Amino acid sequence: MRRREFIPLVMGATIAWPAGTPAQQQVPTIGYLNPGSLESDAIRLIGFRQGLREMGYVEGQNVAIECRWAAGLNDRLPTLAADMVNRQVTLIVAAATPAALAAKAATSVIPIVFSLGTDPVESGLVASLNRPVGNATGVVILSADLTAKRLDLVHELLPTAVRIALLINPTNAANDPQARSAQDAAQSLGLQLVVLRAGTPSEIDAAFESLAQSRASALVVAGDPLFTNHRAQIVALAGRHAVPATREWREFVAAGGLMSYGTDLGDINRQAGVLTGKILKGAKPADLPVEQAVKVRLAINLTTAQTLGLTIPSPLLARADEVIE
Repeated sequence: MRRREFIPLVMGATIAWPAGTPAQQQVPTIGYLNPGSLESDAIRLIGFRQGLREMGYVEGQNVAIECRWAAGLNDRLPTLAADMVNRQVTLIVAAATPAALAAKAATSVIPIVFSLGTDPVESGLVASLNRPVGNATGVVILSADLTAKRLDLVHELLPTAVRIALLINPTNAANDPQARSAQDAAQSLGLQLVVLRAGTPSEIDAAFESLAQSRASALVVAGDPLFTNHRAQIVALAGRHAVPATREWREFVAAGGLMSYGTDLGDINRQAGVLTGKILKGAKPADLPVEQAVKVRLAINLTTAQTLGLTIPSPLLARADEVIE
């Protein structure tokens, strides 16, 4: 007997429904498409499952989930999205802009719930934030604005610095507005911005070699699934090159990064889970306005600061939502 295997959102027992049985026919299937990996996005997945539970859906009981991971390789996403369409999933959840674009290109019928850091109107995912019109809706993060703010925080930390580096992924269109916003912020602060590009793990290594040659005083890492997937690599390289680095997610600081400023990753995906539950209950994506992530947190790792020989200014330290010692 053939069996379709539904992969849970976090490590645990695999739930399987025999093909053609009443259980399979009655239980909706969510296709979860992510550019990263299960290990790198555990917080994201926990938040998503929480949102589903708030709407009365529990994986393995009344909903099934098939996960597909691109392991940081965005060019794999169209094939993974097409596979979900062929499997006739009930709904596709797309984490990050490249996944959402791949899902949108694969289907105009299956509902899509996205969480991303670019303008979904500009990306062509929805007609407007209030009236999406098509088959997609979701949660949007103001990544470009946050990137500019992180540059401002680095300037506050290192007021005499004149050159700051920005690490972006050229294979992710979501990084373009972040780069433009960072360039504008650097100009207003009188800083030189060195843009480093990395679309693979080996290119991350090469970017840090370029960083050392550029003599940049600090590094701002753009919001990108590749960098989330390889945050341990980035933290290790930042330590090896003795460069203060800041990112969007608090998990970067927990892994040993110096500073993070950004939205609550778990809560963003809880919102996506709630939207998913509403659609499973019969709502149409076209009628569900795109939501905006509003919770922003500043985290600082004092141990890393001490290792780098940095003293965090008192006003900056006082504004931190979390200080890791």
